[in-house]
Amino acid sequence: MTSEQRIQQALQWWFYREFLKLFLESEKIRDDLLQESFTIRRNLDLLAIDNQTLSVTNIQAYIEKIDNFHHSLVQLSDRLCLTSIQDSLPLSIEYLLESWIDSHQHLDFQLKMPVYWRTEAPERNWIIIRVLEELLRITLPETEILLPIYIHITLKPIGSIGLLSVKIYYPDISTLIFYSHVPELEHLYHSFNFLISGKCCYFNKNLMSVWHFYW
Repeated sequence: MTSEQRIQQALQWWFYREFLKLFLESEKIRDDLLQESFTIRRNLDLLAIDNQTLSVTNIQAYIEKIDNFHHSLVQLSDRLCLTSIQDSLPLSIEYLLESWIDSHQHLDFQLKMPVYWRTEAPERNWIIIRVLEELLRITLPETEILLPIYIHITLKPIGSIGLLSVKIYYPDISTLIFYSHVPELEHLYHSFNFLISGKCCYFNKNLMSVWHFYW
């Protein structure tokens, strides 16, 4: 396969993954948020028709419903595009990993971010965050395994170049082989290189899988 064909396949894979995320988010909006907003509106209409007065308990229940609705909208907004994307790549990485730590407690994350980071174009930050998220999804198990997996993530400048380093320590050789030879990893490699005009390299050493993203 030529280099051009590999890039084409990688971009097709990237597009499909992004499309799938948007499709699932739209389904969630239809199934959850729109239904919730309809329920709140319908209950308020019934109150107006019946000329009912609201008790303190009813008022508190509606406040909780509206607060939950607002919280869901905030989460949706952040999933589509983090607020910090415009201002800080380190903050965006930290926010992404917070959700991973909360939902994947069987994984041990260690994060090292710089105090100061240069100003980046929002679209570049967005691609880096998406690449990191895809890498974690591909190389880490969703469910708990017997032995822990350690993930070290570092962001640092090397002169005028940015480096995002991801090191994953697997518990045994079979787990390393399984997660480090997934075909999608090559697509991720080519997508990053092409979309951000950067350079990506990865290798395995003992029980560790190492990824370096330069731009």
